[in-house]
Amino acid sequence: MKTALIIGSTGLIGSQLLEILLESAAYDKVIAFVKRDAGKTHAKLTQHIIDFDKPESYQSLVVGDDFFCTIGTTIKKAGSKEAFRKVDFGYPQQFATFALKNNIKQFLIISSIGADKAAGSFYLKTKGEIEDFLKQSSFASISILRPSILLGNRTEFRMGEKIGAFFMTILSFLLVGRLKKYKPIESESVAKALFRIAQKNKNGFSIYESDEVQQIGN
Repeated sequence: MKTALIIGSTGLIGSQLLEILLESAAYDKVIAFVKRDAGKTHAKLTQHIIDFDKPESYQSLVVGDDFFCTIGTTIKKAGSKEAFRKVDFGYPQQFATFALKNNIKQFLIISSIGADKAAGSFYLKTKGEIEDFLKQSSFASISILRPSILLGNRTEFRMGEKIGAFFMTILSFLLVGRLKKYKPIESESVAKALFRIAQKNKNGFSIYESDEVQQIGN
């Protein structure tokens, strides 16, 4: 039996992944790190309400087997590029550092299609930088999932994502061959893929583009 850890458990993908982890026989304990009480109760769930900006207060709590990072925001919601980078790079980096120190073997993270540390887009550049940081770490297993535009019901409204999903869904029949990875993907499929990839316990550094995530999630 294993312990799963997760940050981002109240988000679109994270909330669905949390349900999968709690119902799975693969884990007898699930630890969620949250900013405020999420109102979720389950016999296997331990919820740590923390101040993400005080890492020394939760370092010793990052103990388990498989770490799932589904945390993420947008520059608009965060309010600035600096605030966005803190959420999408700083927090994952900090938790990954603690996970390594505490001998967690497997780290899985949601990135984005087009992530590249050399990208002109600040969003994709930041995603690429956290990928690069993880690639240079010494986890036994690192899995990076790069979903395309997400389909699903968020608690927050993202206009750009809604518009992109609308047009990409209409034009998805044109996305074949190398373009398949750009098709919109259901958040539920991403959550299922995260869980299934974790159960493979594949050693090394692996990147899963959106079309492969779709295939695994289905």
